[in-house]
Amino acid sequence: MNILEGLNDAQLEAVQTTSGPLLILAGAGSGKTKTLTHRIAYLISEQAIWPNQILAVTFTNKAAREMRERLGKLLNENSQRRDFMPWMGTFHGICVRLLRMEGQAIGIARNYVIYDEDDRLALVKQAMKQLSISDRDIKPSAAVAAISKAKNDLITPPEFELTVHYPYQKNVAKIYALYEKLRSAAGALDFDDLLLETVRLLRDHPDLRENWRRQFKHILIDEYQDTNAAQYQIVKLLVNDDKNICVVGDDWQSIYSWRGADFTNILNFERDFKGAKVIKLEQNYRSTGNILDAAHNVISKNVQRTDKKLWTAAGAGAPVQVHGVYDETEESRMVAERIASHVMMKARSYSDFAVLYRTNALSYTLERAFIQMRIPYQIVGGIRFYDRKEIKDIIAYLKLLFQPNDRMSFSRVANVPTRGVGPTSLERFLTWQSDSGLDILEALGQLEQTSNVMAGGKAKTSLIDLGNKLRAIQADLETSSPAEIIERILKATDYKHYINDGTPGGEEREENLGSLVSDAGNFASLQDFLEEVALMSSADTASDDAKVTLMTLHAAKGLEFPVVFMIGLEEGIMPHARVFEAGPAELEEERRLCYVGMTRAKEELHLSYAARRLQFGQPNYNPVSRFIADMGEGLAMTAPSSNGFRSSFDNESQDFYSDEMFSTGDMVRSAAFGVGEVIATDGLAVTIQFENGTTKKLNAEYARLEKI
Repeated sequence: MNILEGLNDAQLEAVQTTSGPLLILAGAGSGKTKTLTHRIAYLISEQAIWPNQILAVTFTNKAAREMRERLGKLLNENSQRRDFMPWMGTFHGICVRLLRMEGQAIGIARNYVIYDEDDRLALVKQAMKQLSISDRDIKPSAAVAAISKAKNDLITPPEFELTVHYPYQKNVAKIYALYEKLRSAAGALDFDDLLLETVRLLRDHPDLRENWRRQFKHILIDEYQDTNAAQYQIVKLLVNDDKNICVVGDDWQSIYSWRGADFTNILNFERDFKGAKVIKLEQNYRSTGNILDAAHNVISKNVQRTDKKLWTAAGAGAPVQVHGVYDETEESRMVAERIASHVMMKARSYSDFAVLYRTNALSYTLERAFIQMRIPYQIVGGIRFYDRKEIKDIIAYLKLLFQPNDRMSFSRVANVPTRGVGPTSLERFLTWQSDSGLDILEALGQLEQTSNVMAGGKAKTSLIDLGNKLRAIQADLETSSPAEIIERILKATDYKHYINDGTPGGEEREENLGSLVSDAGNFASLQDFLEEVALMSSADTASDDAKVTLMTLHAAKGLEFPVVFMIGLEEGIMPHARVFEAGPAELEEERRLCYVGMTRAKEELHLSYAARRLQFGQPNYNPVSRFIADMGEGLAMTAPSSNGFRSSFDNESQDFYSDEMFSTGDMVRSAAFGVGEVIATDGLAVTIQFENGTTKKLNAEYARLEKI
């Protein structure tokens, strides 16, 4: 096979530039994997570079397998051979091999074991127990996240300890130090250690470093914008004097700062490697011209970015469609009806469609609409709404209140949140309850008067307390709405504190609970709600292998679909509310996330916003996302159809960055937090006491505050 066949001019130049540092800025859908693969093939077949002299790093095993298979076809080689491209893989996979071979130089035995996320969490809990630090003070998962971030930033326990000042941080520092001691004693490395220890190996042993620098005559790094501090150091340490390093990436698609990625690594490549050549892959093979233009208009509003302009030979295509709807129910129905009608006319298959959203909490109304219309769907990178743990926990509480003999539901929540009720104590109670003839809630009420069921202690006290709380809620079951019952459960059990561990995952779980409360608000009785939940949980919508794909915007990166729907384009959702408390860097990442979602679409792109959206059971009236105004002219607009709501696109080109000054005493409205009073100002920073009881310090330039 001719290795240069089928390459456009920019791709051809990138493949044939084999000496010195090379930065390939590969726009969305511009054939970066093809370019990288052909470049490796060219090095081997035309430049006489041995496969074991090439270090090729990807970010996922799937990407590595795909590249290996393509390369095998180009070179007419068996890509399954173990000695074929031995140094092609993920950063973690490469580091595992290096440490097996050389780790003894820094005290790592060759038979080290690798701790996965469950192992790491268990070890953190063990360290916390030894330090007498309660999970009420620090969530174990929050400690895991802090330790992981420190390691990816190359911060050791002693260095971490020097940076902390507050009691919470000091406790995290203690956990980190003991965790490392316990892990080392077990002869184990966690995933972050694989990177951290490789840096230490290469940094502290110049002789070994030089051996590997001679070994790797060419280094190629995919998705360079997603490298973190440790990965960046590994690359720098392995590049030899010839500086034959080629990195491929797109800063416009950097959306993982929350897990340590630093997109400035790609922006600084020319600074790090003097004389680097830059080649831009700007021809897009995926999307139509209208989609690319709208996406470009969004990303061009970012300040920190490289400069490029994607184009396509495929023509303008259909205009990007923006749908204004009244609420999330109408939004989901609109999406479902459009999909169903296309499939019914045999114009599309279900698998042609993807629905993207900022957070998983937005999936629940979609799932309901799809199930009602018998549209088969799959959730990628997540699980169905009613199958999520936090949702199943609260549903179990509801079932127990509705049917106090439901032993399965009670067994699920007896120790959730953790209250010291172990398996043995639970079994003793249930055995006694069964023999007593009492239902579970009645038995909990009688537990205090019994001395022969369970010995006094935390388990018995906790069950008595749980029984008192649940019977108080049960007493008002007939007069309370399902949403009110859920709110009382959350408050009585302190469940929100249990799931909110300070990580993005905890925040998402809390948003899911908000969606559950909102969903429950549509039902008059608990019985009706539980019946609907049962149908939603057991529904089988699969008619064939073709399914609509539902996923978050983060999960969609790297994928493509003929038709894409992006829902929830409102301030506070997309961009997310948290950016209003931060600043321009976080807002720019939200804009990159929007760009990633838009460029998943090949032929049709539909964007929707709701005038009213229920969040935690309360109606919110958020403005239309600034990103829609960023897209400029050429959009096909559909106004909301219910309750006379007008589109706000009369001012669609307005400047969303406010330069209005605020003074103490001003009343303002925030898209994310509601109405409040300014109680302090410091330049562009304003501190606001909101009517919902929260106090926030916001950046007035980005928070879109309206003076009222």
